Amino acid sequence: MSDHPDHFLLICDTCKSQAHAQALSDRLSGTLPDGFAIRLVSFMAGCDHGQTVGFQAPDKAQYLFGEIETREDFDALAAFARQYRDTPDGWTNATNRPRALFRKTLSRMPALPSGGTS
Repeated sequence: MSDHPDHFLLICDTCKSQAHAQALSDRLSGTLPDGFAIRLVSFMAGCDHGQTVGFQAPDKAQYLFGEIETREDFDALAAFARQYRDTPDGWTNATNRPRALFRKTLSRMPALPSGGTS
């Protein structure tokens, strides 16, 4: 992972437990592309769909995925991280995302405009 990341994988540490979130972080830490860092965060409002994870980067759409539980899900997160990093605006179609995430997308929010909220 880069010394100065500008892309972030967020892992909710409230969904299941902090230990569970840390274990997921440890599992994913070597699989993410350059430019990514992992952050443990609290209460991402996906409690009914734990384990939730999010993706965010400046000037890019943000994503929230839920029910991340299997090795296939973990591999799909790493593949999506590469896809997300390589898009200029973070926007991906559901059919282009890794198949394991197809029914696990909880939200996609547009990027904030650069330089403000206009």
